[in-house]
Amino acid sequence: METKTFKVPNMTCNGCVSTVRGEIEQITGVVHVDVNKPAQLVTVEWQTPASWPLIEQKLIEIAYPPVEA
Repeated sequence: METKTFKVPNMTCNGCVSTVRGEIEQITGVVHVDVNKPAQLVTVEWQTPASWPLIEQKLIEIAYPPVEA
């Protein structure tokens, strides 16, 4: 199991949080998604077949690109 915490700078409202969480949760292998809206931080826990490049690509596709926390 892998875990990564990263910042999503343009995640500013509850709708953004819902979109980010919902899209990541749909990736096969994602086990848990925790979102801290005030800090704009997301923590994702996953296992195979999910991977960080897959999660990162999904966030870029939906216009919420991640940056290192």
